[in-house]
Amino acid sequence: MSTTEPLSAPSARAEELRLAMRDFMREEVLPAEETYARQRAEGGRHDPPPVIEELKESARARGLWNLFLPAESGLTQLEYAHIAELSGWSLELGPEATNCAAPDTGNMELLHLVGTQEQQDRWLRPLLEGRIRSAFAMTEPAVASSDATNIRTRIERDGDGYVINGRKWWTSGAMDPRCELLVLMGRTDPEAPTHRQQSMILVPVDTPGVRVVRDLPVMGHHDQHGHAVVELTDVRVPAENLLGDEGGGFAAAQMRLGPGRIHHCMRALGASERALALMVARAKERVAFGGPLSDQGVVQQQIAESRMEITQARLICHQACQLIDTEGNRAARHLVAMAKVAVPRAATRVIDRAIQVHGGAGITDVTPLAAMYAWHRAMRLFDGPDEVHLRSLARAELGADPELPPGSATMPV
Repeated sequence: MSTTEPLSAPSARAEELRLAMRDFMREEVLPAEETYARQRAEGGRHDPPPVIEELKESARARGLWNLFLPAESGLTQLEYAHIAELSGWSLELGPEATNCAAPDTGNMELLHLVGTQEQQDRWLRPLLEGRIRSAFAMTEPAVASSDATNIRTRIERDGDGYVINGRKWWTSGAMDPRCELLVLMGRTDPEAPTHRQQSMILVPVDTPGVRVVRDLPVMGHHDQHGHAVVELTDVRVPAENLLGDEGGGFAAAQMRLGPGRIHHCMRALGASERALALMVARAKERVAFGGPLSDQGVVQQQIAESRMEITQARLICHQACQLIDTEGNRAARHLVAMAKVAVPRAATRVIDRAIQVHGGAGITDVTPLAAMYAWHRAMRLFDGPDEVHLRSLARAELGADPELPPGSATMPV
């Protein structure tokens, strides 16, 4: 069954890029996974394996570079969705090889939208060229960061600069030696209205007072780029490092996280497809109780359920993309919230079934399934936990004016 063909007619260029990405993943990225694992084992935990740079050069040559950013690629979100999904086949290699990996993509989008010309020249250009990496510092261990208005890190004006004090965690990307920039959210005015208390600021990693404390594993797995605990003690940066306006941090965070959420969903669909393909292959080749596992009705049901759940999740994701393209991020926010809940749920269910069909092999590193499950289970927490998105969806539904008259289905007693 073909599942990666576009559901709507893309432009000729978008279809060309989709096919190019498919070939790149098949011919170079998936075969490079073994080399990547070996190089990571031989080097330091967070040292970038050399194969990454080789893949980046090849992706550039194929025209598969910075496709996430419409201003660079000319693609719509719906057109990019099909391409990003293919990159999710190999989450550790595909996105970074094409310079479409989080958190850099969100940081680049933010710099593109609200950065000054000087900030774009200093930081956006080298990020777009893949010469450096960045991290996003928002979440804090001392507060419930599912509500971003809780943030306590202080950004205080002092003469011609700002002084920053606070403690962050889940600062993804900060362990990578190529990381040169923190895009940080903190509180500039505790007395302002709730959603005008926060600001975004650019903090070079080598600024005195910045201390990357340690890496946080995801269910025991350490990603190459890391998820760091970061302490900031009397960190001074120039006033021109403020990203956007003072008090605009909450709005900027929403601006950044919207596209980031849908891009994560696109890639998660690709991971789901890979898990299903692994499940099908294992079921066909593994013999138990006198025949292949694929003859077992329970396994057939797991395969069928997985196909339906992936397709349902994809349709929500693509509908959100289409609305972003036609009416903008704000109009699509509820569909994005639906996708952010539905896609990781589907992914974890499909991956879990694939693990079960693989037996003991599914929970080791001889298949990619355990690492895939850890990441996509974490996806139900980052960029807003399921409960936050469900709350916003319920509020929208409760506040809507339904076409069906209230009580129209009620029978008289």
